Amino acid sequence: MSLPSDVLAADPPPAPRPPVLEMRGISKVFPGVKALEGVDLALHAGRVTALIGENGAGKSTLVKILTGIYRPDAGDILIDGQRVAFDSAEAAQDAKITAIHQETVLFDDLTVAENIYLGHAPKTRLGFVNWAAMNARATAILHSLDAPISARTLLKNLSIAQRHLVAIARALSIDSRIVIMDEPTAALSYKEVEDLFRILERLKAAGKAILFISHKFEEVYGIAEDYAVFRDGRTVGAGRLADVTHGQLVQMMVGRTVDQVFPKGEVVLGETVMAVEHYSHATEFDDISFTLRRGEILGLYGLVGAGRSELCQSLFGITRPASGKVTIDGKAVAIHSSSDAVAAGIVYVPEERGRHGAVLAMPIVENFTLASLRKVSRSGFIRTAEEFELARHYASRLDLRAASLSQPVGTLSGGNQQKVVIGKWLATQPKVIILDEPTKGIDIGSKSAVHAFMSELAAQGLAVVMISSELPEILGMADRVMVMREGRDAGTFEREGLTPERLVRAATGNMAEAA
Repeated sequence: MSLPSDVLAADPPPAPRPPVLEMRGISKVFPGVKALEGVDLALHAGRVTALIGENGAGKSTLVKILTGIYRPDAGDILIDGQRVAFDSAEAAQDAKITAIHQETVLFDDLTVAENIYLGHAPKTRLGFVNWAAMNARATAILHSLDAPISARTLLKNLSIAQRHLVAIARALSIDSRIVIMDEPTAALSYKEVEDLFRILERLKAAGKAILFISHKFEEVYGIAEDYAVFRDGRTVGAGRLADVTHGQLVQMMVGRTVDQVFPKGEVVLGETVMAVEHYSHATEFDDISFTLRRGEILGLYGLVGAGRSELCQSLFGITRPASGKVTIDGKAVAIHSSSDAVAAGIVYVPEERGRHGAVLAMPIVENFTLASLRKVSRSGFIRTAEEFELARHYASRLDLRAASLSQPVGTLSGGNQQKVVIGKWLATQPKVIILDEPTKGIDIGSKSAVHAFMSELAAQGLAVVMISSELPEILGMADRVMVMREGRDAGTFEREGLTPERLVRAATGNMAEAA
């Protein structure tokens, strides 16, 4: 996507003044995870700094530190050269810092004006909310943004783009000096992105220091003057965007080889088991086609908002497509529900296993048989002995580590919870298994076990779709990789000769360099 010429600055920006905000040596550790380690960042008045990095690089943790949600374990935050500490979100707001997230944190049942002035509404002399003044001030701010929105409209009646405008208006209402925009364009149309960038130019002209988080390099180069690249919780590059190329940013962003052991066995692929043709959804993805063969692991790679999970959830019957065709073993199947998908031989292991994959309070044995109760029931009654036999079979096959099968799933480690969810679906004897971020949040040892089992499934003829945001995992486990970008197929790549740079370039829209 190329941006209109009136969005781009006509002249080179002046040399930066001393930063409005500096972060020096910021570190944050969670149990077993170093989210940030010695991170540095500088934001300047009237300039946009692009924060770039893979999913999990530490960007969100940094934003939460800047907005007072987390406190750093080490390092300093300075505003105008003075050290500050935020012990709450209110403290960060008092320091004139505002964040505008991909999913705006606003309140549906309040009016636009109430959302803009929530927590700092104008008051009458008696201490009551001055509704007339609040509506008038909100209207004036919206007018300055050329936002055709009534201050008295309920927020729930607005589009996503209009909600972003309300969030920007809120930032202006508290005269924020530092504005953080976290993936603000992920759900916007081309025209809405143009409008947002024009507003960003106004914020720059007003002297705001802006942190712009995005995976889309064309947007980064269209609006930002400076950059910082995070990788694995560390700052690996920073400076002026004019001094680096797309390729150099990609190299800094991925900067690693497949340094983990991925037990990907060589498998002779069988016949086509699933074919998806011209599959579309009204809002999430468009014109997706691919085939999947027995024994194959197809990797789905893409950045935040690319539509990977939405595509697979539709294939599993969670949402309805607008058009398209799915065939299993050469026969067209109609998937209107998850039950239809399971009957057709398609199962889906969700990313959020604790919320959507397992019932954490229930014992392991009952979770294993949730999707295949007919196999262990007679005349409507569950046969406990058969239920335990089936659970023992898959617990052994998956090398589940648990004290007993009566143990609640919620007491297991993340890796063992994932094994229970996978086992639950394997008990239905599927033809296609979709694994959505299969190793998210689990330790290295458990990752290796899940990878080994994926290879085993493929060797036994099961067709696997693996959604992953981890490049080493994609490169180490997939036979082919389909990259999605903004709901569309951005290219399919064979395993041989595939590099992280090619995948990231395809995912970020640099198709000429990805070829």
